[in-house]
Amino acid sequence: MTEKFRAYWLEESEGAVTGSLKEIETDHLPQGEVLIRVHYSDVNYKDGLASIKEGRVVREYPFIPGIDLAGEVISSEDQRFAVGDNVLCTGYGLGVSHFGGYSEQARVPADWLIKLPEGLTTREAMVLGTAGFTAGMSVEAILSAGVTPESGPVLVTGASGGVGSVAVAILSKLGFEVTASSGKEQEWELLKKLGAAHTISREEAQNPSKGPLGKSLWVAIVDPVGGAGTGERLKAIRYRGVLALSGLTGGGDFATSVHPFILRGVTLAGIDSVECPRPLRLDIWNKLAGEWKPDAVFQQAVHELPLEQLPEALARILKGKAVGRQLVRISAE
Repeated sequence: MTEKFRAYWLEESEGAVTGSLKEIETDHLPQGEVLIRVHYSDVNYKDGLASIKEGRVVREYPFIPGIDLAGEVISSEDQRFAVGDNVLCTGYGLGVSHFGGYSEQARVPADWLIKLPEGLTTREAMVLGTAGFTAGMSVEAILSAGVTPESGPVLVTGASGGVGSVAVAILSKLGFEVTASSGKEQEWELLKKLGAAHTISREEAQNPSKGPLGKSLWVAIVDPVGGAGTGERLKAIRYRGVLALSGLTGGGDFATSVHPFILRGVTLAGIDSVECPRPLRLDIWNKLAGEWKPDAVFQQAVHELPLEQLPEALARILKGKAVGRQLVRISAE
């Protein structure tokens, strides 16, 4: 039996990609063992890239983007999921090579899904989404390196964005002294509400050092920005500290030397949320629903919008104008 529903539909014409709301049928959805009624999605930088041809995220059209979704199971061919289960999906091919979350229904492989952890609603799960999960992975990398709140201060770059804002809230909740860096000085008050002890400008977070090492400042850095500043930030990490790198909004390249690694024992931890192993994925989501749950983000840093306003939200994140988390309401929870 087929059913009609709305989706944000990308089409390519004359080398350009345009998106619009379109009514489609279940038969249009790709193969997968579980059919979901989507409650919420969100907007990540990768979603913005997926919405434009030059973003080089989506290869084939027509397409439904949206790298995150949370909702309720409508039907399932996999015994791990039953009708009525609340589930979430982030990463893998969702919204990149497989129709994504900007749709009132989605059909996905069962291996991509996890049941919604106790302590989270589908709305809260998508306030977090890939950005929050990436922040959680970054925190996990820092803790796994033996860093504790007693070790010293931590820095979060791009702190007014999705990954950064959640990281500030989690680290603060865990007792860390957090310095939040953002190019949006008008958002510094928000960052303090999220738990930041100090706020600094983007420039201060990447002051160039003359030599291979700079002043030892941070025991850990959450860096979802990347680019040239990452090389400078590596020089400012304390002995046995760690930099968790997850993004490239500041660029894809940076210069460094061996000195931070062989003289200070610095760890550069790469954060990949797409193919994260399932046991670690489940562990982090359970922590995000429990002892790491960033309540301040839910209270202070959410902009909720209907599916009709998605084009504006995608443009906003591409222009670097998004603050906190943009939550997309697909259907009623």
